[in-house]
Amino acid sequence: MTAGKPPLRERVWGGAQAVLDRTRGVGFVDLLVLLSLAGLLYGLSDLARQWTGKHEAEVIIESSPWVLPRYTFYSLMRGLLAYVLSLGFTLAYGYWAAKDRVAERVLIPLLDIMQSVPVLGFLPPLLLASESLFRDRNVGFELVAILLIFTGQVWNMTFSFYHSLRSIPQDQTEAATLFRFSAWQRFRWVELPHATIGLVWNSMMSMAGGWFFLTASEGFRVGTKDFRLPGIGSYMGEAVKNGEIASMLWAILAMALMIIAIDQLLWRPVVVWAQKFRVEEGGHQEAMSSWFLNLLRRSRILAAIHGFLAYWQKAREQRASIGKPHKKAFDEPSRWAGLVSMGAFLLLLAVLLYGAWKLLLMLMSVSGEDWGSIFLGAGLTLGRVLLSTALGTLWALPAGLAIGLSPRLSRILQPVVQVVASFPAVLFFPLLVVGLQALGLSLGWGSILLMLLGTQWYILFNVIAGAMAIPADLREMSRSYRLSAWQTFCRLYLPAVFPYLITGWVTAWGGAWNTSILAEYVTYRDDVLETTGLGSLITKATESANFSLLAASILVMAVLVVAFNRLVWKRLYQLAEERYSLSK
Repeated sequence: MTAGKPPLRERVWGGAQAVLDRTRGVGFVDLLVLLSLAGLLYGLSDLARQWTGKHEAEVIIESSPWVLPRYTFYSLMRGLLAYVLSLGFTLAYGYWAAKDRVAERVLIPLLDIMQSVPVLGFLPPLLLASESLFRDRNVGFELVAILLIFTGQVWNMTFSFYHSLRSIPQDQTEAATLFRFSAWQRFRWVELPHATIGLVWNSMMSMAGGWFFLTASEGFRVGTKDFRLPGIGSYMGEAVKNGEIASMLWAILAMALMIIAIDQLLWRPVVVWAQKFRVEEGGHQEAMSSWFLNLLRRSRILAAIHGFLAYWQKAREQRASIGKPHKKAFDEPSRWAGLVSMGAFLLLLAVLLYGAWKLLLMLMSVSGEDWGSIFLGAGLTLGRVLLSTALGTLWALPAGLAIGLSPRLSRILQPVVQVVASFPAVLFFPLLVVGLQALGLSLGWGSILLMLLGTQWYILFNVIAGAMAIPADLREMSRSYRLSAWQTFCRLYLPAVFPYLITGWVTAWGGAWNTSILAEYVTYRDDVLETTGLGSLITKATESANFSLLAASILVMAVLVVAFNRLVWKRLYQLAEERYSLSK
């Protein structure tokens, strides 16, 4: 201990007490914080009762608008828990794939396969696991719903994080090596900040993707069994099925309010916070702001908690450094890290081989006629997916550039985009049915419009992230050289956002295949519209519990996605890294 200084514990508590003295008293903002915490605790206690209850054989979804606040809260908690799982998976899986060249050869193709599997494709194994572990308790089916939402969120986040780690500017990696950063320091101060902006916007897209498939996640039936859960997704599904216009309007209002609240209370503050990770070497950039973040900064209670945690963290670091020998700041990956990675890789291979064996046993019962239907449907769905992705790019690229380059437009349009991107597809089914009947068109063309709803937002959000990452000095240089709007687009904007655009295409491509299960088989009241395609085959196989046909359809879909990714998207990624990366 240094002479003349009080003990460490006294300094820590003294600093915390100083913070508390500065923040003594409770203001209006603190009352709002306390009331919000009280409401959250009440909601969580009600949610706990729902989770621990017994799942009834015949589930009743109420149609009264008065149940919507409770149902909306249930769905919100499922979506947030699924996002926490998605973020953890993204950081672990993306980092592993980017750092381990051997495992990368399996992990990235596996990620391609997983994003191509429709939400309903994960349902049978999850249900079987839930029934064996939790019997007829609600907690098992709640976990199934959360994991289904997770499968609608996680893939584009993981792709974004992985490709961000692969495209770190060379001067930043050289600086990390020069300053002898450890692996943790390199991740914390270089890799994660570089990936933050793309990860934030893909997180928003992930939440929107989870809401888009909310009806499938909360309102699933397999054969004669009813596994629905109370929530805004199942409420919407019942309203559309029964043709209850009033209930549908109430559901739209509840969904819109929930998404706007999430955007203003969560995503807008995070977007503003993430701007500190922009790579700037000069140039003027208009500052972004968040009213909610400014409001929280006025809270005395939160300031006291933040101060105490800061002092506590500092005390931990000082205590850990006392009496321990100094270690070199730079550590190459240890032999133990390599062994852990290899062990996890071998375990993953074992699981994949076991799953492949079980899949082969299921495929042996699929008839030749069914295989013919699968291949025909695959070709038709492939055409619809490509067309919807192209149509989405035509408007999402210029719109994303406009929003990402203008903080004012971002502030105005961000909540609007969040709301529109998050609406479940079933809400558009009545309009689709009426429109197709009025125009005399088949669902084959109408399904392209529904697929477009599942593709365009991935492209838009990634382009916005890429546009926001363009250094302001490059934009000022284009103005100094008096480049026309078209020259600026071709020589600056398009090359700068090209890596982000490809990530948007990859995730949009997977999202379109996923949306096909909803777009090619539509039920409204007593009307059933279907068109030939893999999506309709998967939906019908799930409803009839024909797991062999379901497995065969998903396998063909996965093979198509992976082959296209290897032949097209991978080459475009290589082009982006070699010619259009700002780090080169």
